Amino acid sequence: MPYKLSATLNAHSSDVRALVSPENDLVLSASRDTTAIAWRRSSLNQFTQESVFQASSRYVNSVAYIHPTSDAEHGYIVTGGQDTVVNIFSLNSTKGDPDFSLLGHTENVCALDTTKSGTIISGSWDRTAKVWKNFSLVYDLKGHQQAVWAVLAVDEDQFLTGSADKSVRLWQQHKSVFTYTGHKDAVRGLALVPDIGFASCSNDSEIRVCTMGGDFVYSLSGHTSFVYSLSVLPDGGIVSAGEDRTVRVWRDGEISQTIIHPAISVWTVSSMPNGDIVSGCSDGVIRVFSETVERWASSNDLKAYDDLVASQALPSHQVGDVKKSDLQGLEALSLPGKKSGEVKMVKNGEIVEAHQWDSAAGIWKKIGDVVDAVGQGRKQLYEGKEYDYVFDVDIQDGVPPLKLPYNVTENSFSAAQRFLQRNDLPLSYIDEVVKFIEKNTSGVNLGTAEEYMDPFTGASRYRSSAASVPTSTPVEYADPFTGASRYRSSATPSTPSEVQASQYSDPFTGASRYTATPQVPLAQNVAKILPVTKPTNFKQANVSAMQGKIFQFDEALRNEISASSFAMYPDEIGKVDEIFRYLSQVTATPPKRPSIIITTGHIEAVIQILDRWPVSQRFPVIDLSRLLVAFCPYALDNVTKDRFFGALFKAAEWTSSWSAPLSKPRETNILLLLRTIANAFQEQTSVDGPWASQILEALSQVPYGVLTKTQRVAFATTLFNISCIILQTPLDNSINLQHFSLILKVLESETSDSEAAYRTLVALGNVLYAGKSSGSSVDKARSGEILQCIRALPTTFPEDRVRTVSSEIEWLL
Repeated sequence: MPYKLSATLNAHSSDVRALVSPENDLVLSASRDTTAIAWRRSSLNQFTQESVFQASSRYVNSVAYIHPTSDAEHGYIVTGGQDTVVNIFSLNSTKGDPDFSLLGHTENVCALDTTKSGTIISGSWDRTAKVWKNFSLVYDLKGHQQAVWAVLAVDEDQFLTGSADKSVRLWQQHKSVFTYTGHKDAVRGLALVPDIGFASCSNDSEIRVCTMGGDFVYSLSGHTSFVYSLSVLPDGGIVSAGEDRTVRVWRDGEISQTIIHPAISVWTVSSMPNGDIVSGCSDGVIRVFSETVERWASSNDLKAYDDLVASQALPSHQVGDVKKSDLQGLEALSLPGKKSGEVKMVKNGEIVEAHQWDSAAGIWKKIGDVVDAVGQGRKQLYEGKEYDYVFDVDIQDGVPPLKLPYNVTENSFSAAQRFLQRNDLPLSYIDEVVKFIEKNTSGVNLGTAEEYMDPFTGASRYRSSAASVPTSTPVEYADPFTGASRYRSSATPSTPSEVQASQYSDPFTGASRYTATPQVPLAQNVAKILPVTKPTNFKQANVSAMQGKIFQFDEALRNEISASSFAMYPDEIGKVDEIFRYLSQVTATPPKRPSIIITTGHIEAVIQILDRWPVSQRFPVIDLSRLLVAFCPYALDNVTKDRFFGALFKAAEWTSSWSAPLSKPRETNILLLLRTIANAFQEQTSVDGPWASQILEALSQVPYGVLTKTQRVAFATTLFNISCIILQTPLDNSINLQHFSLILKVLESETSDSEAAYRTLVALGNVLYAGKSSGSSVDKARSGEILQCIRALPTTFPEDRVRTVSSEIEWLL
């Protein structure tokens, strides 16, 4: 009988990267959602979650199983991932912490295997494999030149490892005794083949079967992209999974069945003792397939699965070149296929469909509609690691191009920073490199389009949005180094929103306070942009990365004798953990109801850490403050705000000399402080008490010309956000005057960054709009100062948005 869907296991919220099925009723899975899950069979075709393990704060990429012992009657689950730690949890434990944590790897742990006695072998991007017995390191297997993607325990003293260096090695304890070659790309998976030797799969799309002595037996060809994972069935058949969305069953050296999945990647496959097949995919779903009719899903579920597969859009690279004019119509499906898994493309009207021959059922099954590929057809390797793109960037004629690797799921800002640092290029190029990446990957679905990470903390980087501050008209960009590959990027300015009925006052004197609908609405044909009423913010964040960085620094301080007194105290660790739990919940998609409430006690803990930690290690704590201000404003009363921002300014060494160049740690801390300040001025913010005045006073002290581009944008965002508050609520006269003086200071000083100038210009427009709407006017002296300033801006920044807002401001004057 053919394999058909038996069960669908839904719980993971991201890619399932690894799984094992050591028993017919047990499946263990690991996911990029930072968890591992133990599933138990509850009926013939159903599994339920037995335990969820918070295995890491980052991606969990590997999993293995240790058979029951006297200490763990149900056995252990072993996990590894980006945090570089191998964690072991008892399957009958209810506590959240691992029973054992094995430290030693320095990069992502991407492969795990175990023996029946509990010996563990782990493989990592750090180019090593490590063997652990009794939860202690016994062998460090060094010899591969690139990442170790696959590991396999042959017995207690023999181990196989597969690497991105295209080789497989056999180890006798800690010695490399044989190297197998033949693959043309990275080796991704290994499996023991009874009575023969082992099978290996690779990014070269091939599966090779060899003896332990090194004799090549045969290869299996059929996958059209990377092959990620292998397993061996009880009858000796081989099961493989890969980037071409398929699980393939091989018997007697031929494809027996091809199982298409409704996902981009089938990352992992495992076989059960009863012969069932388990797969884990990029859609976060685990699926069990069975040859046994009694374990098949219901006819409705089987049809729903087939319909889901048929509805997929297939990139053309997965099924071959598409030339519509040469394709036959649906009548071509009347002829039987030549072998199982054969794919035929036919025209159905204007649509090109892909159908696959199911030899067991004797029919063609639709597997999707064929579309042009988006991005690269196949992933590429660079220094042993996978990337969707590896760009060649020419820096000058006659010099070999530099390699810029990038994955569409990663942050373009982070990739740009990595590229610049690796090649010793100035970080001032970072925005241009980001634009280059975004242009050359345009049209690729990144999942969350606005996920941009801070280049230093991993927290999400702010990207200006037309929904907040209108962006510029089309601007031409080019390769940041050669000027080649020019492209255009454009955004449409937002439609100006109407000012709500509210309190208005003279923005300069505080007089004429009253509540009413604005009496001087601007004509629709004049006011194209102003007022812009919604503040913007810097809320984006990679909370788990930020948490990892803080605890990494804390551990480093704790282990350094001279700095151990700076490490977090137990009560501070508890408070910080609670903060991250809260932030993880409120920043989830969709947001979750917080299980705790942030209090002034949590803020005080952050203040104490800021006060003690060395300058170079404060940045993730300042960045944490950015999120606290954004998501927990209720925890900051006026007294706490005074202390909190006082600690932040001190942590950023605000009162130290501003002589250029600033040190990199200080430059970073100042950037994150300015973003924190911008987050402090949002809708519903009550701007009373001395804290706001003290912030504006501190901002007035900085020599604006020393600030970097990103710092200037954050500075300008604060001025813009305050202007949005002024549109809705009258502020104290002293704050109005401080705010207005800073606006003029920026507009008079800014000569290079149009975004900072534009945000500040809109802030000025909002202030004048609020004043005019409340019946107040600007005196002639001040009006002349404003006109002199804004009339010079369109020359400095010849952009339509600057000209438009400048003309609107002139009308308001």
